[in-house]
Amino acid sequence: MRDDAFIPGPRLTLPGAADGPLAGLRFAAKDLFDIAGQPTGAGNPDWAASHPLPQRHAWAVQTLLDAGAALAGKTVTCEVSLGILGFNQFHGTPRNPAAPGCLPGGSSSGSASAVAAGECDTALGTDTGGSVRVPASLCGLYGLRPTHGRIPVTGMVTQAPSFDTTGWFARDAATFARVAAVMLGEPIPETVPPAPLLLATDAFALADEAVQQALAPAVERVAALLGQGVERITLGEPGELAVWGAQRNIVQRAEGWQTFRPWIDAANPRFAFNVARNLAFAASLTEAQVALAQSVRERVRARARLLLEGGAMLAIPTTPFTAPPLGLPLAEIDRLADRIGLLCSFAGLSGVPQISLPLAMAEGKPVGLSLIAAPGQDARLVAIARAL
Repeated sequence: MRDDAFIPGPRLTLPGAADGPLAGLRFAAKDLFDIAGQPTGAGNPDWAASHPLPQRHAWAVQTLLDAGAALAGKTVTCEVSLGILGFNQFHGTPRNPAAPGCLPGGSSSGSASAVAAGECDTALGTDTGGSVRVPASLCGLYGLRPTHGRIPVTGMVTQAPSFDTTGWFARDAATFARVAAVMLGEPIPETVPPAPLLLATDAFALADEAVQQALAPAVERVAALLGQGVERITLGEPGELAVWGAQRNIVQRAEGWQTFRPWIDAANPRFAFNVARNLAFAASLTEAQVALAQSVRERVRARARLLLEGGAMLAIPTTPFTAPPLGLPLAEIDRLADRIGLLCSFAGLSGVPQISLPLAMAEGKPVGLSLIAAPGQDARLVAIARAL
């Protein structure tokens, strides 16, 4: 199987504007973003054949081009964005330059791989259930899931509209902040005001011991920068994170089925087994199951408001482990994906921004520390990344 970060075929490139705040940078775009006159593949061999050629660039692509960045190519995605560890049965699994022989994380696996390998300076990804945050952690990159609804998803293949966001990666904080100013449409603050740092002990307890130990110095660095010490809290009551993960999965999959059902009915497309299985599960969900999951979501949103509206920053591990090895059986992949979901569900359900910072190494592989802030505080998160 191929291990290239970019989709098969000739590399699609486009020049950026002659000048602009991102002049001199090269970016890649996950193959969920439209490029005018070029097929959008969405990681599935039947998607492009059953969809018309885009007539204009996706908002995110056009925004980066207008700011002076040049497109370096389109990157591999997990099939129709349904994947969290980065493999694609049809296009292969992009390599993880930061952890050779290991999975890169998904579904924005190609974008993270391209940035980590130095093939571009930044890359567009999407994050529905963790697909920017997870590959950022496993590949040692900066990655942001913005406040839900903050950045337009126009021209992007969506999955679950109440979760879908556009994000991006970079190897260094300065480049990440340059891109963030353009994507967020506001300057990144030069200073970081004091703020409490809340350490979610129940989230850290989900991580491997080596990850917990590796992230401890990173937490202290952030606390020193924010200047108000560390307060240990729990995200939820005992066992509640598992409930949140399960119910987030139900809402997200139900929305994904509504998104993809018309295409599936019309085109009867090919799917890898793991993707077909997950879609079949989504099709079986009842209205009562979804309604119950939505009620849980409201509890998570209330908890997020309570913790974050005063300006506090919340710290959790981005992933509970470092990059897993290639070639794992599907049952093991499922188990790992479930563990990831426990940590990714809080921001996804509540719509708050979350940044993954590449501040630690565990057993020779990178792992990210995540900071979570109140809605609209994306630029503050980026400012912290740059200040560190």
